[in-house]
Amino acid sequence: MNRIDRLFGILILLQSKKHVSAETIASRFEISVRTVYRDVKALTEQGVPLSFEPNKGYFIVQGYFLPPVSFNTDEASALLMMERFIEGFADKSIKQHYQSALDKVKNVLKSNQREVLENLNANIRLQLPKRLYSDVEYLSLLQNAIADKNIVSIKYKNYKEEISERRLEPIGLIFYAFSWHLIGYCHLRSSYRDFKVNNILQLNCSSLPFTLTEHISINDYMKQLPVDY
Repeated sequence: MNRIDRLFGILILLQSKKHVSAETIASRFEISVRTVYRDVKALTEQGVPLSFEPNKGYFIVQGYFLPPVSFNTDEASALLMMERFIEGFADKSIKQHYQSALDKVKNVLKSNQREVLENLNANIRLQLPKRLYSDVEYLSLLQNAIADKNIVSIKYKNYKEEISERRLEPIGLIFYAFSWHLIGYCHLRSSYRDFKVNNILQLNCSSLPFTLTEHISINDYMKQLPVDY
């Protein structure tokens, strides 16, 4: 990767996150931290308003926006390839959002690039077990509840076919054992519980904030799972 492409890549990375450390940039672009410092200096000299916060990293000052992003054929093809995995590892809500995003990508491509993608799309298939396909439309709603830290109410059927109603403070989603699982603090049990998303019969998202100020991190919860990651 030449330096111009790397500088643009760093700029895209910075705009995609709230803070990015020099070590993260170095790892992403396989360069030294010293080179990161030089690249950041080069960006500021070109008028990009970058700032730094100790123990967090670099960030772009609010209000700065890049011009419309362009994609090359390889990048667009990678997104198209991921569409096949979305079909088997996401629910209807995520599929709809991904398709909408992919349509926007295709819209900025040149006509010859679109032709390449259409031909590629006709010749890529992913064979997955039927149990992976989901008819529910909860993942997008749950993502919003997790991000906004809002309480959700669910009607849930467990593996014994028992149905219960729960109020949860959702902290994360984990895909394991070929299914998406909602992890949340259950008000009924006063502890963290694991709910298979496909077994949620009804979901209601409220605007009520979490009652607990701190929750276990999803990474720490994953350590308790009987799965070898």
